[in-house]
Amino acid sequence: MSLLPRTAEEFSSADYWERFFRKRGEKAFEWYGDYNSLCGVLHKYIKPRDKVLVVGCGNSELSEQLYDVGYRQLTNIDISETVVSHMNQRNAEHRPDLTFRQLDATQTGFESGSFQAALDKGTLDAMASEEDGALAGRMLAEVGRVLAVGGRYVCITLAQENIIKLAVEHFVQGWAVRIHCLSGQQNEESDSSFALPVFVLVCTKFRQAPPFAVLELCQGEDGAPVRLASVPELLSAVKERQAYNLMLHKLRGGTDADSTPSLTLCHAATGRPRYTLTVQDSLPCAKLPRSNHFAIFIVPQGRESDWLYGSAEGRSQLASSAKFRRLVIVAMHRDQEYEDMQAVQSELSPMVMELAPPGMPANQQVPFLSVGGDLGWREVIGRGVSALTGEYSVEDVRGEDGHLYRRLIFMNNSQLVQSESRLRSAATASSAHKKKNKKKSKPSVSEAPALTGVKDRIVDRGFLCCTHHEVMVAGLAMLGMDAINNKDHPVSVLLVGLGGGGLPQFVHDFVPCARVEVVELDPAVLEVAQSWFGFHTDERLKVILGDGLEHIKTLESKGGHSFDVIMFDVDSKDTTLGMSCPPSAFVETSLLKKVYSLLTPRGLFMLNLVCRDSALRKSVLERVQAAFPCVFSRGIEGEVNEVLLCCRSAGEGHKPHSISQTLQQTAKDLQKTLRANTQNAPCVPQIDITAMLNDLKVI
Repeated sequence: MSLLPRTAEEFSSADYWERFFRKRGEKAFEWYGDYNSLCGVLHKYIKPRDKVLVVGCGNSELSEQLYDVGYRQLTNIDISETVVSHMNQRNAEHRPDLTFRQLDATQTGFESGSFQAALDKGTLDAMASEEDGALAGRMLAEVGRVLAVGGRYVCITLAQENIIKLAVEHFVQGWAVRIHCLSGQQNEESDSSFALPVFVLVCTKFRQAPPFAVLELCQGEDGAPVRLASVPELLSAVKERQAYNLMLHKLRGGTDADSTPSLTLCHAATGRPRYTLTVQDSLPCAKLPRSNHFAIFIVPQGRESDWLYGSAEGRSQLASSAKFRRLVIVAMHRDQEYEDMQAVQSELSPMVMELAPPGMPANQQVPFLSVGGDLGWREVIGRGVSALTGEYSVEDVRGEDGHLYRRLIFMNNSQLVQSESRLRSAATASSAHKKKNKKKSKPSVSEAPALTGVKDRIVDRGFLCCTHHEVMVAGLAMLGMDAINNKDHPVSVLLVGLGGGGLPQFVHDFVPCARVEVVELDPAVLEVAQSWFGFHTDERLKVILGDGLEHIKTLESKGGHSFDVIMFDVDSKDTTLGMSCPPSAFVETSLLKKVYSLLTPRGLFMLNLVCRDSALRKSVLERVQAAFPCVFSRGIEGEVNEVLLCCRSAGEGHKPHSISQTLQQTAKDLQKTLRANTQNAPCVPQIDITAMLNDLKVI
């Protein structure tokens, strides 16, 4: 039978403690650590000459150990007659001046200001659940009464939120409040071990209340105090330490490839996030070198959103490639300065070693890994706030291929790149027309643009960063070259979802005479696209601010509107579904029918689908197939994305079972047309139409 209380209420039950101590007998139960683990902080705040009231002493050996090192003015009180009698008998011969008295801690009867210190080891925790905290409140008031000015209430606690809140709020006026976070205690018996850290609350009584709250948190017994501005901030910091220790407890228990805990390390002075650490263990069946226990991988600045570092699948692949039993993946935060790799290693080493896997030899060398040996590069060039999606950041980063890229990131989902465009130097833009035959390849770092001022970096409008955008452009081949080259009836496109504007700008620039209408819900997105991503509207490229769903419904109800192509490239804000693109309302049967009716006879519907839920994906495909006679799918390698290309007409009256030779030839012709249509474009299109259609599947 466990000796731990079954419910929180039992902590403060006198009857429970009577039964507990009778059963426990001579064996002391050190709830919150022994003298050796607590002496450092206790000696710091309680002096041997002080008169000390030990509140709720129990059968702990702590008072005996303090007595043995010179603390001779200890008055121990407890509610349990059994424990008081037992402790007096145990100490009568060797510690005659160590007294134990049966008293109620809420009304001790001692004179006011008669003690220099009050020591509480778990008593506050035991009493706080009684009477909704009222009992503990009366005990704290009594402690405050019997302490002299300058006296200290030293409370050893597990700091459950309601308990520490009750104590801090009680003492915040007229007292200095400081909390030390000590390491979690471990007993030999597994059922009585604590993963939670032990906290020591120290409240010092002032003669006159200061004009502001004095609230401080220290790490360890000797850690420098960090001042907090408010009680909620202090409580939040305590919860962070508890969460961290719980994570350490789990990590030290073994490796688990399915669990990838993460934590954020903040700058000590400013409190701003500096590093995010994610723990990735290898699979138990992985064949690893015997000495490869543990390594740290530093993600280049600005690359934390890349699939390899920002997704669970990518991090698992990274750990598998690194071939270590445990890999800690470290991402650096924006708006922080990092000197060099050596400085980062020195800063991280003390903390990351706590995350080492169990069984690693004490003298094991832990390598720091990186890409190319440097920290990468990122420059935040713009910020703003969207009324719909909150704060956003526009930043330039150096990619894996050495090129510079511009990214839009919404801070409510900072691991997701909302939009991305490749950059080039404005000084070389005039030579773009001469590079007609340049292929889309990954150049070496030496070929990439050098770091220049932000004014000299412009968006390369001929380069589409997103593969699903390239597939959508390639899908235009399904219209046939007669439609694409018909200047009397140019291709008309309706796109829902602007992003950085790269897709509609590309269609406008390189598809002959194409007319593009974009519907965007968020005005801030349009402003960002125009200010930072080289997006320009004219009579052939227009943006309508509004709800894409309502716009389609309005067009369909009015009649008289038709488009050769309708594209959906809009993400969902509903994280409860297994589909992040598009929102579920965009693939309802009723809306799909409206899309169908808005297409010309030769028309195409293109949908960027991101769905991790296989059952939901199946349902979406069934609805799309019910609305359109012919549906093709093109998966995106290394991504969850797939692009659905849906034809309004099945062509020759039946559904095709393979990609026709005609389409392959049309793809080549479209490639030539795009490259030929650069007279008025500021750059050259870099896309391989044939490659984008090679993996097209009929569904």
